[in-house]
Amino acid sequence: MALKINEDCISCGACEPECPVDAISEGDDIYVIDPETCIECKGHFDEPQCVDVCPSEAIEKL
Repeated sequence: MALKINEDCISCGACEPECPVDAISEGDDIYVIDPETCIECKGHFDEPQCVDVCPSEAIEKL
């Protein structure tokens, strides 16, 4: 599984530093999550950290 940032993203950047495997990066208009790298924080945290810090609730499961 992986997470995806949808069009509700406000490009605030809050999610990027929270990712323990550096799967989040700034895209052209919004931030993006590399689905090949994203592990949903398994082995690091109980819940995906990016979801917890996203002010626009723009991160969802694929």
